[in-house]
Amino acid sequence: MRWPRQIAAWWAGRRRPKSLGYLGERAAERFLRRCGYKIVARGSRLPSGELDLVAVDGRTVVFVEVKTRSSHQFGHPEEAVDENKQRRLTRAALSYLKRHGLLEYPSRFDVVAVDWPASSKKPRVEHYKNAFGAVGSEGLFS
Repeated sequence: MRWPRQIAAWWAGRRRPKSLGYLGERAAERFLRRCGYKIVARGSRLPSGELDLVAVDGRTVVFVEVKTRSSHQFGHPEEAVDENKQRRLTRAALSYLKRHGLLEYPSRFDVVAVDWPASSKKPRVEHYKNAFGAVGSEGLFS
């Protein structure tokens, strides 16, 4: 019965390749830090959705959606943040603000688009400050 433990040890020690999305989020995080943002959370999973990055810019809580693409075959990265995605991000942001007692602070939604072609070692990062306003009204004043 030693065989399963050997496999478990081998699997645990294996380095798994990082996904393009993960690499894009790390690039966006480095970019925002250089711009003076303080990153306070990454990959926050809430019952209402997931937030890629939560940052602070001055006294403003910034919810950052990161979109990474290796080509423009399916459009530019920022185009993927449609109204449905904005609605889900709004719900997740409200849940985050309530959970952490931050409802009295100003907040906004930014989008960071990362273009990272397979042939390039460095990505191109574009930051869309205040990319959209809160979408939907359910539960905003509860």
